[in-house]
Amino acid sequence: MVNQSRTIITKQITDLLPYINNARTHSDEQVAQIAASIKEFGFNNPVLVSDDGSIIAGHGRVMAATKLGMNEVPCVELSHLSDTQRKAYILADNKLALNAEWDNELLSIELNDLKELNFDVNLIGFNFEEINGFKEGSIIDMPNLSNAEKEPFQQKAFILHDEQAQIVDDAITLARTNPLVDTGLNDNNNGNALALICKGWLNDNC
Repeated sequence: MVNQSRTIITKQITDLLPYINNARTHSDEQVAQIAASIKEFGFNNPVLVSDDGSIIAGHGRVMAATKLGMNEVPCVELSHLSDTQRKAYILADNKLALNAEWDNELLSIELNDLKELNFDVNLIGFNFEEINGFKEGSIIDMPNLSNAEKEPFQQKAFILHDEQAQIVDDAITLARTNPLVDTGLNDNNNGNALALICKGWLNDNC
């Protein structure tokens, strides 16, 4: 086993080179999820690079950082890897994590705990069907507002087909990474994102 000390260094995104044969793909929706996670938690997982700046692991994080307008990201250089090991590790870093499984009972407890703490569980990467699959009932409860908090806010509930709900969730996730969402009238980022989407539609069609 190689025992290497790891030093986190900051690199300009323009100096990083994506691996041309990277077999792992990142949809716009997933990049938006990563971007939303970075905004919420910070950039806590450094990009792994070779000595010349070639990305070994972290392509999605770099794409998300670019979406957020970041110019530099934390990196760790894996200078101890041979060319063959580097090629293999690019695959292993992605595949090994996929081989793990969830304890559904504990996952349900954690999701419900986060819900009770009013944390936006969409930020942790679960889609609409997965989240609802671990909650009691088929509709996520609306947060309750006291009388003092209601003015000038409104709560709206919609009945959506699963496919429609997924489209709405994906759109809100994408909109939440837009800096304009942070300047909305609402402390609820989902509300700001939905208003931004609707405003954009009205501007384009009216």
